[in-house]
Amino acid sequence: VQLQASGGGSVQTGESLRLSCAASGVTFSINVADWYRQAPGKQRDMVARITSDGSTNYADSVKGRFAISRDNARNTVYLQMNGLKPEDTAVYFCHVPILSQDYWGQGTLVTVSS
Repeated sequence: VQLQASGGGSVQTGESLRLSCAASGVTFSINVADWYRQAPGKQRDMVARITSDGSTNYADSVKGRFAISRDNARNTVYLQMNGLKPEDTAVYFCHVPILSQDYWGQGTLVTVSS
């Protein structure tokens, strides 16, 4: 399983970014997929999740601003991030849990300046 995350960058407060996570060796449509983030000096926390049936849930801190989605044809999961705030600054990772194994993408850095 390989997960390739992309789309990070440096933006200003209020702007938007879309992160992508392209997968090989796993089919997103039949698995849970998550986006996590880790800010400097902090633990890695889940930001958003999409299940195999398309259900989504979000961390309270991003509800109403972020949206996770999936393109089954491209086997890619996205994280649309709107209304970005400086506290959203972190390395973002895509994650797929399969049975007892966790698979992580390499991380993509999002920096939001005020």
